[in-house]
Amino acid sequence: MAIFNPGHLHIERHALSKTDHSYNLCIDYEVFQDPKEGTGMTFRLHGTIDGTPMDDSFFLPKDQAFDFARHITKLAEKHGLPKDATSLASSHTFYDLMFEDVRAQLDVKSGDPVKPEHLT
Repeated sequence: MAIFNPGHLHIERHALSKTDHSYNLCIDYEVFQDPKEGTGMTFRLHGTIDGTPMDDSFFLPKDQAFDFARHITKLAEKHGLPKDATSLASSHTFYDLMFEDVRAQLDVKSGDPVKPEHLT
């Protein structure tokens, strides 16, 4: 199950067997002005993975904000979601909505410049 509202995505999955994994996670995000990187977006991943609470945040500069799914997946793995578990990316339709919302909130246009130091 997934529910999207601008600035928020809730993803929930219940284990189907004793060897399966469950999670109930919320992704909250908003535009943030970082003193070093400038305008970007803060992301907060919080909820539970297999019943264990987790809460973690990260910032991505404007030109990297669309790489949020990779960062969210890494955080979920850091907090106990196995790599072989059903991917959070299985909510692809909702990530598409989130992607468009991030684009709108940051006022990103096709062809906007990317900082060369972010390409390494």
